[in-house]
Amino acid sequence: MKVLFTKDYGKEKFDKIRELGYEIMYYNENIVTNNEDVDSADILVTYNPFRTLDINKMENLKYIQTTSIGIDQIPVDKILNRDIVIANNKGGYSIPIGEWIVMSILEIYKNSKKFHEQQINKKWKMNFSITELSGKKIGFIGTGTLATEAAKRLQGFDVEVWGVNTTGHNREYFDKCFASDKMDEVFKNCDVVVVTIPATKDTLGIINKDKFEIMKDDSVFINVGRGNIINEKDLIKYMNKFRGVALDVFENEPLDKNSELWEFDNIIITPHNSWASDKNEERTFNMIYDNLKNYIENKPLKNTVDILKGY
Repeated sequence: MKVLFTKDYGKEKFDKIRELGYEIMYYNENIVTNNEDVDSADILVTYNPFRTLDINKMENLKYIQTTSIGIDQIPVDKILNRDIVIANNKGGYSIPIGEWIVMSILEIYKNSKKFHEQQINKKWKMNFSITELSGKKIGFIGTGTLATEAAKRLQGFDVEVWGVNTTGHNREYFDKCFASDKMDEVFKNCDVVVVTIPATKDTLGIINKDKFEIMKDDSVFINVGRGNIINEKDLIKYMNKFRGVALDVFENEPLDKNSELWEFDNIIITPHNSWASDKNEERTFNMIYDNLKNYIENKPLKNTVDILKGY
């Protein structure tokens, strides 16, 4: 069975895959194109080669393993009506993203941005507008692995953690959960709202002026899900009501230099970087290895996704 990798994990790791019984091909993701070798692959392990690679020509393809959590880069129209299994990297980046969420909340409440500016300008000035995280309500839109890792890390901060998921079912590390049609309870009552849900046809643009309007004055808004879940024009209109906003994802990336978002003092902008970690490659390879082992042994795969639902 042939596996096409678009990232080079090195001889030692590739040898482990070969020991499972696979034949490995490697082509760089940025330049891979269709040829006789590529088109013979049974399995594709990749992030996003689809700008140059036409999977319609890969007639043997049975399984795509993405190294990302989101799968919106996969050409749905070329998957439908084909018996191709899709699995993602759910949980692979949840620890660093969970840490980024906690960091952003603390940065906003502890005014770290202002202190950093003072340090650059060699300005000694005390600031008494510091706020404690203790006693706050932290609400997560989505209770998947990203939210769970953040909620887990918030346990020592004496906060109440709320979550929103499809049915309102209970989740570990969450004090209270609401069904999706009750998510306004989180927007109205929480001091911090964190968006972690994926982009699907049901979630595009759902966080808009209606949600920002009912949020508390001086609250905190954070997005690490997908940029197109948020209506950025509406967010810009309501920016001044927030103590702070932290965004790692945007409707269009990279964020345009002319975007109004750059102009606000109460915003933290990072370049879709919250997932980055020195442990990502090892964690991702272990996930790939486990799934390829399961696949060749005809065992259930981890993290299979519904291409139509988007998760």
